[in-house]
Amino acid sequence: MTQQPTGINLETSLGYLLKEASSALRSAMEAVLRPLDMNITHYSCLELLAQRPGLSNSDLARGAFVTRQAMNVLLQSLERDGFVTRPERPVAGRVLPVELTASGRRQLATASAAVKEVEDRMKSTLNADEQAMLGDLLSRCVTSLREQPASAAQQAGSQPQS
Repeated sequence: MTQQPTGINLETSLGYLLKEASSALRSAMEAVLRPLDMNITHYSCLELLAQRPGLSNSDLARGAFVTRQAMNVLLQSLERDGFVTRPERPVAGRVLPVELTASGRRQLATASAAVKEVEDRMKSTLNADEQAMLGDLLSRCVTSLREQPASAAQQAGSQPQS
């Protein structure tokens, strides 16, 4: 008896290609942020605050895909460096809303320009329609994964085997 291969073909696996693209994007972004004494989490935090002022530590952690503890350490550093401010006492409950300072906005403007150049380079071989389609397809993939609780592997594991 010969066994059927159970793996996936990495050259055609969408998951693998997405991970490869994500890794390449992360490396390129880190390379342009490093000279600014920033990393992706630092940049993400400032960008989130610019778009949604007053977010809490927990909200920022979720938005930047890090733990609350990691975000708290980053916020302490950003506050010490004068890029963000937080009230000394909670405004409501235990939440300390975070706001960008003028210095934080300037640092973000420089970082955003560098990150935009990376994104422009990433999509440079795509025309406008392809860029729109890629954005739509990726958004739909995210929605599908978030809406479907059971994975194919979990479903297969619950079915009788022949």
